[in-house]
Amino acid sequence: MEVAKEVLEGNKVKLKVEIEKERVNEALDKAYRKIVKDLALPGFRKGKVPRTILEARFGKEVLHNDAFDFLVPQAYMEAVKAAEIEPIDQPEIEEFYIAENEPATFTAIVQVKPEVELGQYTDLGIEKEEVELSDEEIEEVLKRQQEQHAYLETVDKETVEEGDFAIIDFTGYIDGEEFPGGSAEEYTLEIGSGYFIPGFEEQLIGQKVGEEVEVKVTFPEDYRAENLAGKDAVFKVNIKELKEKRLPELNDDFAREVGEFESLAELKEDIREKLLKHKEDHAQQEYEEKLLEKISDNAEVDVPDVLVNNELDMMLQNMDYTLRQQGINVEQYFNFMGIDPEDWRKENWEMAKKRAKINLVLEAIAKKEGIEVTDEELDNRIKEMTEGSEQKPEQLKAYLMASGQMDGLVHTMLMGKVYEFLMANN
Repeated sequence: MEVAKEVLEGNKVKLKVEIEKERVNEALDKAYRKIVKDLALPGFRKGKVPRTILEARFGKEVLHNDAFDFLVPQAYMEAVKAAEIEPIDQPEIEEFYIAENEPATFTAIVQVKPEVELGQYTDLGIEKEEVELSDEEIEEVLKRQQEQHAYLETVDKETVEEGDFAIIDFTGYIDGEEFPGGSAEEYTLEIGSGYFIPGFEEQLIGQKVGEEVEVKVTFPEDYRAENLAGKDAVFKVNIKELKEKRLPELNDDFAREVGEFESLAELKEDIREKLLKHKEDHAQQEYEEKLLEKISDNAEVDVPDVLVNNELDMMLQNMDYTLRQQGINVEQYFNFMGIDPEDWRKENWEMAKKRAKINLVLEAIAKKEGIEVTDEELDNRIKEMTEGSEQKPEQLKAYLMASGQMDGLVHTMLMGKVYEFLMANN
């Protein structure tokens, strides 16, 4: 097979490919066998029509489409390898010519990974922020835990005050008619929380326990239930009981209740360690982001739209995965939030472009520094992925190869090695 490469504008390459006539004849034979097996013509049994009769009846071109499918995909992959290019999109196949006993030819125009002009990426002088932790921060976490373990206690009070937790029965009416979803029994409402319709809680303040109160409100114009939006309503409310929030005392008993701690001092030490780790992780993440941004800014590269769209697709996949852990998918989320998918892509275009550029720059650094993922490293990673499961490493490896996910795994590992290199040299 012969391949001629021509570099075009816009990070595109034209490949002119010529395929040996032996492979052409083999593809035509294969195309004939595929077509004839389901073909029946008068005077011939199904699947037994000679090729000469087939071509005479339908023309020799009858075999060309299937021969194209047998020849071109494999030949294109071989041409890409021979031309030493890295396509980032599907090729445009043009000028396909095929005839028996002759070489076949076609032209493929494909967008390739752009050249990256690297700037400085080592010894950049970016420093990680020093992590500090105060006693006040530990106390804040402790107070939040105290709030989380708060409990309600019935109080002997006659009238409702702000901050009380009122146990109420209520029924709502619009134009004198009870409406669906407007009633409840034994409902616990924190007075002053703003959880109910504006004006509802305020009208309960000063009312007496055991009495039925009539509360008049107007549903907001933007209320989530459109059939109620902007409507005037009357609620008959029975105030049955009042409770107040009680905070547990911060002592050793509290520490034992919230976790496997023997004392309050031990709980505080656990909070300190976790806070410190969280801050250190955050500082490390910020440091890496600043470092990558600086390295990216120092480099010059024309980021193709196809890579930006690929990055947007990846962002959507990650969002969908996260949402599915919560029981919905990304389409449902967009519908619920009233988000147009195309508007979302436009809003996130620059972020995706930034990520795509960073990927290109990191790949260029890997190439310049000779950073690679060895077969041994890949096998060890696959072995780690199967630990604790019944799946064998060779089974997972075969699956990754067959599903086309192996390249993604190798790329992830490669980026990890580049990160390590950059951390060690900055």
